[in-house]
Amino acid sequence: MKFLSDLHDASYSGVAYKNILLKKEILTFFATKGPSTIPELSKEFNISIPKINECINELIEDALVQDNGKSTSGIGRKPNSYGLLPNAAFFVGVQVSHDHLSIVVMNMKKDIIASQEEIPHRLENNQESLQNICREINQFIATHQIQKDKILGVGINLSGRINYRTGYSYSYFNFYEDPLSKYFEQELQLRTYLENDSKALAYGEFSSGILKDEKDALFVNVDNGIGLGILINGKIYYGKSGFSGEFGHIPIFDNDIICRCGKKGCLETEASGFALRNRVIAALQNGATSILTKKFNDLEDIRLSDIITAAKKDDNLAIELINELGEKLGRGLATLINIFNPEIIIVGGILAKSEEYLMLPLKNAVNKFSLSIVNKDTKLAYSNNGEKLAAFGACLLIRDRLLSIID
Repeated sequence: MKFLSDLHDASYSGVAYKNILLKKEILTFFATKGPSTIPELSKEFNISIPKINECINELIEDALVQDNGKSTSGIGRKPNSYGLLPNAAFFVGVQVSHDHLSIVVMNMKKDIIASQEEIPHRLENNQESLQNICREINQFIATHQIQKDKILGVGINLSGRINYRTGYSYSYFNFYEDPLSKYFEQELQLRTYLENDSKALAYGEFSSGILKDEKDALFVNVDNGIGLGILINGKIYYGKSGFSGEFGHIPIFDNDIICRCGKKGCLETEASGFALRNRVIAALQNGATSILTKKFNDLEDIRLSDIITAAKKDDNLAIELINELGEKLGRGLATLINIFNPEIIIVGGILAKSEEYLMLPLKNAVNKFSLSIVNKDTKLAYSNNGEKLAAFGACLLIRDRLLSIID
Protein backbone atom coordinates (compact mmCIF):
# COMPACT_ATOMS: atom_id res chain seq x y z
CA MET A 1 0.00 0.00 0.00
CA LYS A 2 3.09 2.21 -0.22
CA PHE A 3 2.03 3.86 -3.46
CA LEU A 4 -1.26 5.14 -2.04
CA SER A 5 0.53 6.58 0.98
CA ASP A 6 2.93 8.26 -1.46
CA LEU A 7 0.00 10.21 -2.89
CA HIS A 8 -0.14 12.18 0.39
CA ASP A 9 3.63 12.69 0.57
CA ALA A 10 4.61 16.18 -0.56
CA SER A 11 8.37 15.45 -0.43
CA TYR A 12 8.53 13.78 -3.85
CA SER A 13 9.70 15.76 -6.87
CA GLY A 14 11.07 15.34 -10.37
CA VAL A 15 10.95 11.88 -11.98
CA ALA A 16 9.66 10.16 -8.83
CA TYR A 17 6.70 12.55 -8.61
CA LYS A 18 5.89 12.14 -12.32
CA ASN A 19 5.92 8.37 -11.84
CA ILE A 20 3.45 8.66 -8.93
CA LEU A 21 1.15 10.89 -10.98
CA LEU A 22 1.19 8.50 -13.95
CA LYS A 23 0.28 5.55 -11.74
CA LYS A 24 -2.53 7.60 -10.20
CA GLU A 25 -3.81 8.48 -13.68
CA ILE A 26 -3.82 4.79 -14.60
CA LEU A 27 -5.79 3.92 -11.46
CA THR A 28 -8.22 6.75 -12.20
CA PHE A 29 -8.67 5.46 -15.75
CA PHE A 30 -9.44 1.97 -14.46
CA ALA A 31 -11.89 3.41 -11.90
CA THR A 32 -13.82 5.50 -14.44
CA LYS A 33 -13.40 3.59 -17.73
CA GLY A 34 -12.81 0.02 -16.62
CA PRO A 35 -10.13 -2.55 -17.59
CA SER A 36 -7.76 -1.79 -20.44
CA THR A 37 -4.70 -3.12 -22.24
CA ILE A 38 -1.18 -1.68 -22.14
CA PRO A 39 -1.33 -0.51 -25.82
CA GLU A 40 -4.65 1.23 -25.09
CA LEU A 41 -3.18 2.94 -22.02
CA SER A 42 -0.11 3.96 -24.00
CA LYS A 43 -2.33 5.63 -26.58
CA GLU A 44 -4.56 7.22 -23.92
CA PHE A 45 -1.68 8.86 -22.04
CA ASN A 46 0.73 9.28 -24.95
CA ILE A 47 3.36 7.38 -22.96
CA SER A 48 5.64 4.64 -24.28
CA ILE A 49 4.56 1.02 -23.91
CA PRO A 50 7.65 0.11 -21.82
CA LYS A 51 6.88 2.92 -19.34
CA ILE A 52 3.21 1.90 -19.05
CA ASN A 53 4.28 -1.72 -18.62
CA GLU A 54 6.66 -0.68 -15.81
CA CYS A 55 3.90 1.23 -14.00
CA ILE A 56 1.44 -1.65 -14.37
CA ASN A 57 3.96 -4.10 -12.92
CA GLU A 58 4.59 -1.80 -9.94
CA LEU A 59 0.86 -1.44 -9.33
CA ILE A 60 0.48 -5.23 -9.48
CA GLU A 61 3.32 -5.58 -6.95
CA ASP A 62 1.52 -3.09 -4.71
CA ALA A 63 -1.62 -5.26 -4.96
CA LEU A 64 -3.71 -2.51 -6.57
CA VAL A 65 -4.05 -3.83 -10.11
CA GLN A 66 -4.71 -7.32 -11.45
CA ASP A 67 -4.08 -9.10 -14.75
CA ASN A 68 -7.48 -10.07 -16.15
CA GLY A 69 -6.03 -12.31 -18.86
CA LYS A 70 -6.34 -11.96 -22.61
CA SER A 71 -8.47 -9.16 -23.99
CA THR A 72 -11.49 -10.17 -26.07
CA SER A 73 -11.41 -7.06 -28.27
CA GLY A 74 -9.63 -6.52 -31.57
CA ILE A 75 -8.21 -9.04 -34.04
CA GLY A 76 -4.96 -10.98 -34.17
CA ARG A 77 -2.89 -11.69 -31.10
CA LYS A 78 -4.81 -10.61 -28.00
CA PRO A 79 -2.97 -8.47 -25.39
CA ASN A 80 -3.65 -8.87 -21.68
CA SER A 81 -6.23 -6.67 -20.03
CA TYR A 82 -5.59 -5.03 -16.64
CA GLY A 83 -7.91 -3.47 -14.08
CA LEU A 84 -8.37 -2.59 -10.43
CA LEU A 85 -7.99 -5.30 -7.82
CA PRO A 86 -11.37 -4.71 -6.10
CA ASN A 87 -10.38 -5.42 -2.50
CA ALA A 88 -6.96 -3.79 -2.72
CA ALA A 89 -8.20 -0.99 -0.49
CA PHE A 90 -11.27 0.02 1.47
CA PHE A 91 -13.09 3.19 2.46
CA VAL A 92 -15.33 3.57 5.51
CA GLY A 93 -18.32 5.92 5.45
CA VAL A 94 -20.25 6.95 8.56
CA GLN A 95 -23.58 8.77 8.59
CA VAL A 96 -24.20 10.40 11.98
CA SER A 97 -27.92 11.05 12.42
CA HIS A 98 -29.73 12.37 15.45
CA ASP A 99 -30.64 9.00 16.95
CA HIS A 100 -28.48 6.43 15.16
CA LEU A 101 -25.44 5.75 12.96
CA SER A 102 -25.11 4.06 9.58
CA ILE A 103 -21.73 2.62 8.52
CA VAL A 104 -20.64 1.33 5.11
CA VAL A 105 -17.37 -0.17 3.85
CA MET A 106 -16.68 0.18 0.12
CA ASN A 107 -13.86 -1.24 -2.00
CA MET A 108 -11.95 0.35 -4.88
CA LYS A 109 -14.60 -0.69 -7.43
CA LYS A 110 -17.43 0.89 -5.42
CA ASP A 111 -18.78 -2.44 -4.17
CA ILE A 112 -20.25 -2.35 -0.64
CA ILE A 113 -18.60 -5.17 1.27
CA ALA A 114 -20.09 -4.49 4.71
CA SER A 115 -22.78 -2.25 6.13
CA GLN A 116 -24.91 -1.69 9.20
CA GLU A 117 -27.81 0.72 9.67
CA GLU A 118 -29.77 1.93 12.67
CA ILE A 119 -26.88 1.63 15.14
CA PRO A 120 -28.30 3.29 18.28
CA HIS A 121 -26.63 6.62 19.02
CA ARG A 122 -27.79 9.92 20.46
CA LEU A 123 -26.19 12.91 18.71
CA GLU A 124 -25.45 15.59 21.28
CA ASN A 125 -22.80 18.27 21.30
CA ASN A 126 -20.71 16.72 24.07
CA GLN A 127 -17.67 14.53 24.66
CA GLU A 128 -19.68 11.39 25.47
CA SER A 129 -21.52 11.46 22.13
CA LEU A 130 -18.24 12.03 20.27
CA GLN A 131 -16.49 9.14 22.02
CA ASN A 132 -19.41 6.83 21.32
CA ILE A 133 -19.09 7.49 17.57
CA CYS A 134 -15.43 6.41 17.73
CA ARG A 135 -16.29 3.29 19.75
CA GLU A 136 -18.97 2.23 17.28
CA ILE A 137 -16.65 2.72 14.27
CA ASN A 138 -13.82 0.74 15.88
CA GLN A 139 -16.22 -2.01 16.91
CA PHE A 140 -17.71 -2.18 13.40
CA ILE A 141 -14.27 -2.52 11.81
CA ALA A 142 -13.28 -5.22 14.30
CA THR A 143 -16.57 -7.13 14.00
CA HIS A 144 -16.40 -7.22 10.20
CA GLN A 145 -12.68 -8.04 10.26
CA ILE A 146 -11.68 -5.21 7.93
CA GLN A 147 -7.89 -4.98 7.65
CA LYS A 148 -6.98 -1.55 9.00
CA ASP A 149 -3.86 -1.30 6.88
CA LYS A 150 -6.11 -1.50 3.80
CA ILE A 151 -8.43 1.31 4.90
CA LEU A 152 -7.43 4.46 3.04
CA GLY A 153 -9.80 6.75 4.85
CA VAL A 154 -12.87 7.19 7.01
CA GLY A 155 -15.50 9.71 5.92
CA ILE A 156 -17.77 11.01 8.69
CA ASN A 157 -20.94 12.92 7.82
CA LEU A 158 -22.31 15.47 10.28
CA SER A 159 -25.12 17.98 9.91
CA GLY A 160 -24.41 21.68 10.02
CA ARG A 161 -21.42 23.74 8.99
CA ILE A 162 -18.44 21.59 7.94
CA ASN A 163 -15.27 22.74 6.21
CA TYR A 164 -14.10 19.50 4.59
CA ARG A 165 -10.83 21.08 3.44
CA THR A 166 -9.69 21.97 6.98
CA GLY A 167 -11.53 19.26 8.94
CA TYR A 168 -13.34 21.72 11.20
CA SER A 169 -16.94 21.33 12.38
CA TYR A 170 -18.70 24.52 13.44
CA SER A 171 -22.00 22.97 14.55
CA TYR A 172 -21.27 19.73 16.41
CA PHE A 173 -18.25 18.88 18.57
CA ASN A 174 -16.91 22.37 18.04
CA PHE A 175 -15.28 22.51 21.49
CA TYR A 176 -11.80 21.66 20.15
CA GLU A 177 -9.26 24.18 18.98
CA ASP A 178 -7.73 21.61 16.62
CA PRO A 179 -9.68 20.30 13.60
CA LEU A 180 -12.26 17.69 14.60
CA SER A 181 -10.86 15.38 11.91
CA LYS A 182 -7.60 15.27 13.89
CA TYR A 183 -9.44 13.98 16.99
CA PHE A 184 -11.04 11.19 14.95
CA GLU A 185 -7.67 10.27 13.43
CA GLN A 186 -6.14 9.92 16.90
CA GLU A 187 -9.02 7.76 18.17
CA LEU A 188 -9.39 5.60 15.05
CA GLN A 189 -5.75 5.55 13.95
CA LEU A 190 -7.00 6.13 10.40
CA ARG A 191 -6.97 9.11 8.05
CA THR A 192 -10.34 10.82 8.56
CA TYR A 193 -12.35 13.31 6.53
CA LEU A 194 -15.41 15.28 7.64
CA GLU A 195 -18.30 16.09 5.33
CA ASN A 196 -21.68 17.78 5.57
CA ASP A 197 -24.29 15.01 5.50
CA SER A 198 -26.42 16.61 2.78
CA LYS A 199 -23.42 17.02 0.46
CA ALA A 200 -22.35 13.38 0.99
CA LEU A 201 -25.90 12.17 0.35
CA ALA A 202 -26.12 14.42 -2.71
CA TYR A 203 -22.88 13.00 -4.12
CA GLY A 204 -24.16 9.49 -3.49
CA GLU A 205 -27.39 10.36 -5.28
CA PHE A 206 -25.65 12.04 -8.20
CA SER A 207 -23.47 8.92 -8.60
CA SER A 208 -26.27 6.37 -8.20
CA GLY A 209 -27.68 6.59 -11.72
CA ILE A 210 -30.57 8.96 -10.97
CA LEU A 211 -28.91 11.56 -13.19
CA LYS A 212 -28.82 10.83 -16.90
CA ASP A 213 -26.97 13.55 -18.79
CA GLU A 214 -27.77 16.37 -16.35
CA LYS A 215 -24.82 18.53 -15.29
CA ASP A 216 -26.74 21.11 -13.25
CA ALA A 217 -28.71 19.48 -10.45
CA LEU A 218 -29.87 20.18 -6.92
CA PHE A 219 -30.44 17.63 -4.17
CA VAL A 220 -32.69 18.75 -1.31
CA ASN A 221 -32.28 16.68 1.85
CA VAL A 222 -35.48 16.97 3.89
CA ASP A 223 -34.73 15.30 7.20
CA ASN A 224 -34.87 16.83 10.67
CA GLY A 225 -33.38 19.90 9.02
CA ILE A 226 -33.17 20.92 5.36
CA GLY A 227 -29.89 20.64 3.47
CA LEU A 228 -28.89 21.23 -0.14
CA GLY A 229 -26.30 19.64 -2.42
CA ILE A 230 -25.44 21.66 -5.52
CA LEU A 231 -24.04 20.22 -8.76
CA ILE A 232 -22.86 22.84 -11.26
CA ASN A 233 -21.40 21.75 -14.58
CA GLY A 234 -20.92 18.25 -13.18
CA LYS A 235 -19.06 19.33 -10.04
CA ILE A 236 -20.14 19.63 -6.41
CA TYR A 237 -20.22 23.30 -5.43
CA TYR A 238 -18.90 24.04 -1.94
CA GLY A 239 -18.42 27.79 -1.82
CA LYS A 240 -15.43 29.58 -0.29
CA SER A 241 -15.54 27.87 3.14
CA GLY A 242 -17.47 24.73 2.28
CA PHE A 243 -20.74 26.07 3.70
CA SER A 244 -22.83 26.28 0.53
CA GLY A 245 -26.31 24.79 0.62
CA GLU A 246 -27.71 26.28 3.84
CA PHE A 247 -31.09 26.25 2.14
CA GLY A 248 -32.98 25.61 5.37
CA HIS A 249 -31.90 28.97 6.76
CA ILE A 250 -33.39 31.18 4.08
CA PRO A 251 -35.68 33.63 5.98
CA ILE A 252 -38.83 32.84 4.03
CA PHE A 253 -41.56 33.05 6.70
CA ASP A 254 -42.83 35.99 8.73
CA ASN A 255 -43.10 34.18 12.05
CA ASP A 256 -41.67 34.35 15.56
CA ILE A 257 -40.42 30.77 15.64
CA ILE A 258 -36.78 30.64 16.72
CA CYS A 259 -34.78 28.40 14.39
CA ARG A 260 -31.98 26.17 15.65
CA CYS A 261 -29.58 28.69 14.07
CA GLY A 262 -30.93 31.35 16.45
CA LYS A 263 -32.77 33.42 13.83
CA LYS A 264 -36.49 33.73 13.09
CA GLY A 265 -38.50 32.81 10.02
CA CYS A 266 -36.10 30.27 8.47
CA LEU A 267 -37.51 27.71 6.05
CA GLU A 268 -36.63 25.00 8.59
CA THR A 269 -39.03 26.49 11.16
CA GLU A 270 -42.04 25.37 9.09
CA ALA A 271 -40.89 22.96 6.38
CA SER A 272 -38.47 20.54 8.10
CA GLY A 273 -38.81 17.24 9.94
CA PHE A 274 -38.35 19.04 13.25
CA ALA A 275 -41.21 21.36 12.37
CA LEU A 276 -43.47 18.50 11.29
CA ARG A 277 -42.83 16.48 14.44
CA ASN A 278 -43.44 19.52 16.66
CA ARG A 279 -46.71 20.31 14.88
CA VAL A 280 -47.94 16.71 15.14
CA ILE A 281 -47.17 16.54 18.88
CA ALA A 282 -48.77 19.94 19.51
CA ALA A 283 -51.92 18.88 17.63
CA LEU A 284 -52.19 15.66 19.61
CA GLN A 285 -51.70 17.52 22.88
CA ASN A 286 -54.57 19.80 21.87
CA GLY A 287 -56.89 16.84 21.35
CA ALA A 288 -56.46 15.95 17.66
CA THR A 289 -57.26 12.33 16.79
CA SER A 290 -54.68 10.05 15.22
CA ILE A 291 -53.59 6.42 15.23
CA LEU A 292 -50.39 7.74 16.82
CA THR A 293 -52.18 8.32 20.13
CA LYS A 294 -52.95 4.61 20.37
CA LYS A 295 -49.35 3.62 19.70
CA PHE A 296 -47.56 6.08 21.98
CA ASN A 297 -48.27 6.75 25.64
CA ASP A 298 -45.50 9.36 25.65
CA LEU A 299 -45.91 11.63 22.62
CA GLU A 300 -42.23 12.63 22.83
CA ASP A 301 -41.37 9.12 21.61
CA ILE A 302 -42.91 9.83 18.19
CA ARG A 303 -40.34 9.89 15.37
CA LEU A 304 -40.61 11.15 11.81
CA SER A 305 -40.77 7.60 10.49
CA ASP A 306 -43.84 7.00 12.68
CA ILE A 307 -45.59 10.04 11.19
CA ILE A 308 -44.86 8.88 7.64
CA THR A 309 -46.10 5.37 8.45
CA ALA A 310 -49.28 6.87 9.88
CA ALA A 311 -49.86 8.87 6.68
CA LYS A 312 -49.50 5.72 4.58
CA LYS A 313 -52.17 4.14 6.80
CA ASP A 314 -54.55 6.97 5.86
CA ASP A 315 -54.14 8.92 9.10
CA ASN A 316 -55.81 12.27 8.39
CA LEU A 317 -53.67 14.31 10.78
CA ALA A 318 -50.38 13.00 9.39
CA ILE A 319 -51.54 13.46 5.79
CA GLU A 320 -52.81 17.00 6.41
CA LEU A 321 -49.60 18.19 8.11
CA ILE A 322 -47.32 16.56 5.52
CA ASN A 323 -49.37 18.24 2.80
CA GLU A 324 -48.93 21.61 4.49
CA LEU A 325 -45.20 21.02 4.82
CA GLY A 326 -45.00 20.12 1.11
CA GLU A 327 -46.64 23.40 0.13
CA LYS A 328 -44.20 25.40 2.27
CA LEU A 329 -41.19 23.47 1.01
CA GLY A 330 -42.40 24.03 -2.55
CA ARG A 331 -42.20 27.79 -1.98
CA GLY A 332 -38.56 27.32 -1.07
CA LEU A 333 -37.89 25.14 -4.13
CA ALA A 334 -39.50 27.80 -6.32
CA THR A 335 -36.84 30.22 -5.07
CA LEU A 336 -34.08 27.74 -5.96
CA ILE A 337 -35.52 27.26 -9.45
CA ASN A 338 -35.66 31.01 -10.05
CA ILE A 339 -32.04 31.38 -8.91
CA PHE A 340 -30.35 28.30 -10.39
CA ASN A 341 -32.58 27.26 -13.33
CA PRO A 342 -31.46 23.64 -12.71
CA GLU A 343 -32.10 20.69 -15.00
CA ILE A 344 -33.37 18.56 -12.13
CA ILE A 345 -34.20 18.86 -8.42
CA ILE A 346 -34.12 15.63 -6.42
CA VAL A 347 -35.96 15.63 -3.10
CA GLY A 348 -34.57 13.08 -0.65
CA GLY A 349 -34.17 12.44 3.04
CA ILE A 350 -36.60 10.73 5.38
CA LEU A 351 -39.58 12.90 4.42
CA ALA A 352 -39.23 11.88 0.77
CA LYS A 353 -40.50 8.48 1.91
CA SER A 354 -43.94 10.05 2.28
CA GLU A 355 -43.87 10.19 -1.53
CA GLU A 356 -46.96 11.77 -3.12
CA TYR A 357 -48.27 13.09 0.20
CA LEU A 358 -45.28 15.46 0.06
CA MET A 359 -44.65 15.74 -3.68
CA LEU A 360 -48.13 16.70 -4.93
CA PRO A 361 -48.49 19.88 -2.82
CA LEU A 362 -44.78 20.59 -3.39
CA LYS A 363 -45.22 20.52 -7.19
CA ASN A 364 -48.31 22.71 -6.97
CA ALA A 365 -46.39 25.29 -4.93
CA VAL A 366 -43.45 25.21 -7.35
CA ASN A 367 -45.79 25.96 -10.24
CA LYS A 368 -47.47 28.72 -8.23
CA PHE A 369 -44.38 30.53 -6.93
CA SER A 370 -41.71 30.07 -9.62
CA LEU A 371 -41.52 31.63 -13.07
CA SER A 372 -43.10 29.27 -15.60
CA ILE A 373 -40.50 30.06 -18.26
CA VAL A 374 -37.83 28.92 -15.79
CA ASN A 375 -39.51 25.90 -14.14
CA LYS A 376 -40.68 24.30 -17.39
CA ASP A 377 -37.17 22.94 -17.98
CA THR A 378 -36.69 21.66 -14.42
CA LYS A 379 -37.59 18.06 -13.62
CA LEU A 380 -38.72 17.22 -10.09
CA ALA A 381 -37.94 13.78 -8.68
CA TYR A 382 -37.84 12.16 -5.27
CA SER A 383 -35.52 9.51 -3.94
CA ASN A 384 -36.28 6.89 -1.32
CA ASN A 385 -32.61 6.07 -0.81
CA GLY A 386 -31.79 6.10 2.88
CA GLU A 387 -28.83 6.92 5.06
CA LYS A 388 -26.89 3.96 3.71
CA LEU A 389 -26.44 6.03 0.55
CA ALA A 390 -25.15 8.97 2.61
CA ALA A 391 -22.49 6.70 4.15
CA PHE A 392 -21.73 5.34 0.66
CA GLY A 393 -21.41 8.93 -0.58
CA ALA A 394 -18.79 9.59 2.11
CA CYS A 395 -16.79 6.57 0.88
CA LEU A 396 -17.11 7.67 -2.72
CA LEU A 397 -15.94 11.20 -1.99
CA ILE A 398 -12.74 9.88 -0.37
CA ARG A 399 -11.99 7.51 -3.25
CA ASP A 400 -12.73 10.03 -5.98
CA ARG A 401 -10.66 12.77 -4.33
CA LEU A 402 -7.76 10.39 -3.79
CA LEU A 403 -7.81 9.49 -7.47
CA SER A 404 -8.50 13.12 -8.51
CA ILE A 405 -11.78 12.11 -10.16
CA ILE A 406 -13.14 15.19 -8.40
CA ASP A 407 -11.36 18.21 -6.91
